[in-house]
Amino acid sequence: MLRAQLGDREAIESLLRGVQPMLTRYVRAIVGASAAEDVTQEVMVTIFRKLWTLSSPDLFRPWMFRVASRTAFHYLKKRKRWPDRLRDDEALEELAAPDLARIALDVDQLLQDPHLSPPSRAVLALHFKEGFTLPEAAAILDVPLGTVKSRLAYGLATLRRHHAMGGPND
Repeated sequence: MLRAQLGDREAIESLLRGVQPMLTRYVRAIVGASAAEDVTQEVMVTIFRKLWTLSSPDLFRPWMFRVASRTAFHYLKKRKRWPDRLRDDEALEELAAPDLARIALDVDQLLQDPHLSPPSRAVLALHFKEGFTLPEAAAILDVPLGTVKSRLAYGLATLRRHHAMGGPND
């Protein structure tokens, strides 16, 4: 990491090659498969350009997910693929936190659910797929912990509603 920050081309290439698969998986969960590669490339360029600003190598993993989150949400907003009804975080704050012990998730499959909002996808992917705690996810997404809990609850409720009951037409 330090060599990469100092401009060692081999170290930079090795670092980026090592993180690209996990970044692609995370970005795919937010923007979908069709745009994942392009958005991931944009994330990789940003990481390359701003790597020198990182103050501590220990912070690289959360920092790169923050870069990926911001880039993915910017992509969605720019393309107006973010439904207006899902922008209101205040409404999500009112949802109760779920009983996580009862939830068994096949995360990869469930993250493809078209009913999930991008913010909920980001929280679900960071927490269940990448193993970040909810406070870490809040820091990465640069939102309050309560918002992360609400997005998690909203996402899980959406998944329960569309999978446990077989879909909205039942």
